[in-house]
Amino acid sequence: MKYKLSVTKSFASAHCLKEYKGRCENLHGHNWKVRAAFYGTKLDDIGMLIDFTEIKEHLNKLIVYLDHKFLNEISPFDKINPTAENIASFIFEQLKQIETKIAKVCEVEVWESESSSATVTIEDFK
Repeated sequence: MKYKLSVTKSFASAHCLKEYKGRCENLHGHNWKVRAAFYGTKLDDIGMLIDFTEIKEHLNKLIVYLDHKFLNEISPFDKINPTAENIASFIFEQLKQIETKIAKVCEVEVWESESSSATVTIEDFK
């Protein structure tokens, strides 16, 4: 049996895409939504995979870092394009800090609009 927990948060920020030919090369903003998920195959002694509070606290720190910023000016997006894919990858890598023996980050989905999102997932997760 596999367990999957997720937490969803949102933030607002601006960006522009370097070397992109189109409207998104210009400075513009989004109201981003982030869903972060952890998975595992067993629960701890009190019946939890990982405490939702722990996921929320760490995700909130990342949201504060990204919220109301010009993403092109903050690390790592001062070196790589702040695409939805790269933002999802950044958040995914940062969430690895709170992994436990039984709970691993498995997926981060980032929406830049109600209808457009990018997802980063571990290869062996189904």
